Amino acid sequence: MSHPMYQRPLEPLVEQNPFRQILPIDQQIPFFATDKSELPQPVMPAYPEWVDLYWHAWEIAWSHIRKPGVSSGLPSSYVDSMFNGHLFMWDTAMISRFTVYARRTWHCMGGLDNFYARQHDDGFICREIDPETGKDFFYPFDPNGAGPNIFAWAEWGYFRQTGDEARLRQVFGPLLAYHRWCRANRTWPNGLYWATGLSSAMDNQPRVPDSNRHHRHWTWVDATMQASVNCEMLEQMANVLGEEKYAAELSQERTMLIERANQVLWNSEAQFYQDVDANGRFSQVKTIGAYWALVDKEMVPEKRLQTFVQHLRDAWSFNLPHRIPSQSADSDGYNAETGNYWRGAVWPAATYMVLRGLRQMKQYKLAYQIARNHLEMVTAVYKDTGTFWENYAPETAVPGSPALQDFVGTTGLTPITILLEHIIGIRADWPQRRIFWERLLESDQPYGVKNYPLGPTGTVDLIGDANKITIKTDTPFTLVMQDAEQSLQTAVPAGTTEIDLS
Repeated sequence: MSHPMYQRPLEPLVEQNPFRQILPIDQQIPFFATDKSELPQPVMPAYPEWVDLYWHAWEIAWSHIRKPGVSSGLPSSYVDSMFNGHLFMWDTAMISRFTVYARRTWHCMGGLDNFYARQHDDGFICREIDPETGKDFFYPFDPNGAGPNIFAWAEWGYFRQTGDEARLRQVFGPLLAYHRWCRANRTWPNGLYWATGLSSAMDNQPRVPDSNRHHRHWTWVDATMQASVNCEMLEQMANVLGEEKYAAELSQERTMLIERANQVLWNSEAQFYQDVDANGRFSQVKTIGAYWALVDKEMVPEKRLQTFVQHLRDAWSFNLPHRIPSQSADSDGYNAETGNYWRGAVWPAATYMVLRGLRQMKQYKLAYQIARNHLEMVTAVYKDTGTFWENYAPETAVPGSPALQDFVGTTGLTPITILLEHIIGIRADWPQRRIFWERLLESDQPYGVKNYPLGPTGTVDLIGDANKITIKTDTPFTLVMQDAEQSLQTAVPAGTTEIDLS
C-alpha cells in the first residue's frame, strides 16, 4: 500500500483488472481417483516407466492443490509451489504449463488469478504472496519484489492451447499494466532490464557478483530477454483483441530491446548472450537464462543462431550427462557434484523453457535429444528414490543438493508436459484449429495419446506407428505431422480417420 504522504502514479489499465473485484470462491478440490479420467492418456507400450511417472506426477500435483486463506481475498485454489507455502511468480507461471492439461477438472490458471487479484493501483504485482493472508512478501521498490515477468508468456501459451479468447480479454489489462510498471521501474536509461538473484529465480548463481538481493548496476540478460518475449506475447494478444494502439506501443519497445540487446549483451568472444556491468564488461558465467532469447523468434540474428545454440551441443558447456545445467560447465562457480542449486543443477522449468525456444527456432532434433536425456535421467532418479525432486545433479543420476522432494511443483513439467509435447511430440494450436505431431520417438510399437483435449469440449485419440496413424475425434481439425522421413498436412473430420504412411 502507498505511504499516506505519497501517492504512487496510477496506471489506468488497472481499472480493467476484473480479478481485483472477484470474490473468493470455495472451489471443490477435485478427487484424483475419479477426475483423472479427464486427463490426456499417454499410450506408450514400449515405455511403461514413463507412463507410470506421468500418472504419479499428476497424483502428487493433486495432493498439492491448496485453497487460499478464508480472509486472504484471493479468489482461486492453486497448486502449491512446494517451497515455503507461498505463491511465487516463476513457479506459478511454470506450473500452469502442465496444469493446462487438467483444465477440465479444475481452474488450472487459478494461481495466476491470485496474483492479478493483488495488483496495486500503479500496476505492481509482488512476486511472492502469502496465500493465507493475501499479503505481499516484498515492498514494491525492493529490488527483489518483482519478476521474473513471464505471466504473458504463460497466458499466451494457455490461449494457444485452448483458444480461450474470453480469458485473454480478462488478463490483457493487468498484464500490460504490470509490464508498464516493470518498464518504468526495472530498466536502465538505455531501456534494458535488470534483476537480482532472487527476482530472476536463480538465487545463488554467481553470474553477477554479490547480487542475490541487488542488481549491482548490471544489465541482466534473462530479464531483458523476458521483457522482449513479454512484448511479443502482449502484442499478439493486442492484435487478437483489436487493441491496435497497445500493439504499436509494444512493437516499438520490442524492436528497441532486440536491437540494443544484440548491441550490448552479445559477447562475440564467447559467442553467447551475457550479463554486462556498468563498464561494459561481460559476466564470466554463461547462464541458462540467456536462452530466453530463443523464445522470442526475432531476438537472435540468423548469423548468430548456430553458434549460440552450439553451446547446447558442446560437452564442455551445456551438453553434460544430464542436460541442461543451469550454468555451463566452463563458467565460474560451476558445481559438478550436486549443481549447488543454480550453480549447475538441472531445473525442469528452465529446461522446458529452452525446449520451447529450440522448437521456435525449428531445432526439432536437438530439442528431442535434450528432452529425452532429461526424462531418462529424471526416470533413473525416480527409480532410485521413488519421487521427483526440485532439481537434479548435472553429471550423475542423483537429486541436486539442496533440493526438495515430492516436488510437483514445477518438476511436473518433465513427466507431463515434456512427455506430451517433446517425447510423444503432440501440441495444439487451437486458435488455428491445428494439432502438430512431431514423431521422433523410436518405438517398435504404436504410440500416441488418448483423450487429448481440443478447445473447450473436444477430444482426440492419436495413435500411430511407422506405417499408419489412427485418429478418433469428435471435433474437426487440421493435423500437421512430421517424422524423420516425411511431413504432411491434412484435414481431419469428426469420426475415425486412418492415414497410410507406408
